[in-house]
Amino acid sequence: MEDASVAIRLNPFKGLDGPTGTPVPWSPYGRILESRPQFILDPLMHAGCYYVQDSSAMFVGHVFRKALDRFGPGLRVLDLCAAPGGKTTDIAASLRERFGGAFTLVANEVMKARAATLCDNVAVWGDPAVAVTSVDPAVIGRAMPGCFDIIVADVPCSGEGMFRKDPRAVEEWSPELVTVCAARQKRILADVWPALREGGVLVYSTCTYEDAENDANLRWAAEELGGSIIAPDDEFPQYGVRLTDCGSLLRAGEVPGEGQWAGALIKTAPAAAARSFDLAALRPLRNGTPAPVLKGRDLIPHPDSVLAIDFDKSSMPMAEVDLRTALQYLHRDSIVLPDAPAGYVAVCYKGHPLGLVKNLGKRCNNLHPMSRRILKDI
Repeated sequence: MEDASVAIRLNPFKGLDGPTGTPVPWSPYGRILESRPQFILDPLMHAGCYYVQDSSAMFVGHVFRKALDRFGPGLRVLDLCAAPGGKTTDIAASLRERFGGAFTLVANEVMKARAATLCDNVAVWGDPAVAVTSVDPAVIGRAMPGCFDIIVADVPCSGEGMFRKDPRAVEEWSPELVTVCAARQKRILADVWPALREGGVLVYSTCTYEDAENDANLRWAAEELGGSIIAPDDEFPQYGVRLTDCGSLLRAGEVPGEGQWAGALIKTAPAAAARSFDLAALRPLRNGTPAPVLKGRDLIPHPDSVLAIDFDKSSMPMAEVDLRTALQYLHRDSIVLPDAPAGYVAVCYKGHPLGLVKNLGKRCNNLHPMSRRILKDI
């Protein structure tokens, strides 16, 4: 089997700057690259101009966009198993293109360490309408009944679709693992189900080929929880996408990317009376662009603020730097900006903000977050 292709998804709200490649048929901003560059050494990736994502994983975004046709502005979306953030950023871009800023997207990841990575990737992408939480699906089901119009659940699975990419997936796979995963997926869906309003859409996906985790589980949700499966469209047979009873299957070796399955259903069961949308009940780790902090007489902007797609570039000095200086900044080295004024300055590469420094004249205090610094020698 050939090696998997390398793909990226461009950020349409940051100028579509990034590596060039062949379009992904089911993703308007997906690009398949001829070879793998050293992404970590490309400042444009750190600026949120694109996200590195498997082309098959982008198919979930396609299913989501088809679901959007049923809704209007103001909708609320939950990305339930969101880390590391590829699907979250895809969903955010689709929502913003369709509805401007008239939406709410909650990206949830129950594992705390993975939730921290999700926060970083959401910050870099820069959409201010995205909140990040880290709670069990049951907490969302109890705290927010009937609150979401769409729930995307890319659930943990047995991982057959990752065999080519991850040797550990081969070692860990067993029939028993499939059984355990299928049961866990049912639990996840049942726990979060109350949060989906009647008439809302569940987009359900895995990266496995097992019927027990794919079609069978979506049928179970329809029959036991109360829903109607949305028949998949045979849109991409020429690109290797197969139809199953309830969804679409992409198999590694038949499509450029790895393995993926995705389907959707409409909730027909009556939902509990919807409560007011109180995100505070989920104790968000992040909710939009962080505000400046007043420290003494100093109003300190948050480093993430310059990465936001609605950042006003006239609000502070901007310092354009070359590739070497950009990488030094991202490495959290001390840099010198002799032509920039004293105070807080946005460091930019090819016009795209990378983050903040406090310019002291002969040196700068580097404010790039430690969690996002380049560790590799540059």
